[in-house]
Amino acid sequence: MTGTPSILPAAQPDGAAPTTSWAAMSPSVPPQPPVQRPSRRKAWLTHGATAFVALIFGAAIGGNGESSSAANSARPAPAVTVTKTAGAAAPKPAATVTKTAKETVTAKPKPTKKPGPPDTIEGDGQYLVGEDIQAGTYKTTGPENDNFGLGCYWARTKNASGEMEAIIANDNITGQSRVTVNKGEYFETKGCLKWERVG
Repeated sequence: MTGTPSILPAAQPDGAAPTTSWAAMSPSVPPQPPVQRPSRRKAWLTHGATAFVALIFGAAIGGNGESSSAANSARPAPAVTVTKTAGAAAPKPAATVTKTAKETVTAKPKPTKKPGPPDTIEGDGQYLVGEDIQAGTYKTTGPENDNFGLGCYWARTKNASGEMEAIIANDNITGQSRVTVNKGEYFETKGCLKWERVG
């Protein structure tokens, strides 16, 4: 083993403390450059930036994880309002109105003859033909009673004077009889049953 010869430290003056020289002691170790320590300001900035980035990263992870669910579970769930829109009612089908035109035709009544004088004779009296009774042929069944065999009386006259000259025709009947009277004449009856116009 070959050793490096030691170089003894140089003699020191009397009374001086011996000093050791690293160069004299270990000549085989190359000299190291001095380690530069960063300044305190730079170190604080570096550590502060690292801590800030870690804080943000942790908050991001924690915000999406359990802490968020725990915070959400502690809060009451928000009320959910559901608004239902009522569907529009189906439109009613349009009513179809069919109008049937009805033409009302008023039938004109057949012209009726003005009510004229009656065509029956009831009771005793003198009747003007065309005013009190209608002209035509009248029929009776006879006298109301026997009247001692004289029967009933009828007469056709020109006027209502009651004179003998006014008589056109007359008769006393005891049974059925017919008499034809004309307009403007007078018909007189006494004690006979109802006369009815037959023609």
